[in-house]
Amino acid sequence: MIKHIVMWRLKETAHGNSKEENAIKIKNMLESLRGKIPGMVSIEVGIDFSSTDSSSDVVLYSEFSTKEDLENYQVHPEHKAVMPFILEARLERRVVDYEI
Repeated sequence: MIKHIVMWRLKETAHGNSKEENAIKIKNMLESLRGKIPGMVSIEVGIDFSSTDSSSDVVLYSEFSTKEDLENYQVHPEHKAVMPFILEARLERRVVDYEI
């Protein structure tokens, strides 16, 4: 089982939206991938409410059956379609991929 965790800090404004509006849009876009990516076992997206200096704004937690499934997710057209929105809205990205 592969765990894929990504955390983003968002710009105060992007796409004509506030950070909070973009966080909701990103959550909805990513969660819409559920059931569309072969090998994706689960996906969960959370929006931070603590707003501390060390907080990220959005977190993605997903699980894949194999490393190959994670690699296929990265290039899947449905995933690629959400990337431009996130790239424009993000200030910073952190990722951890690990196997259990």
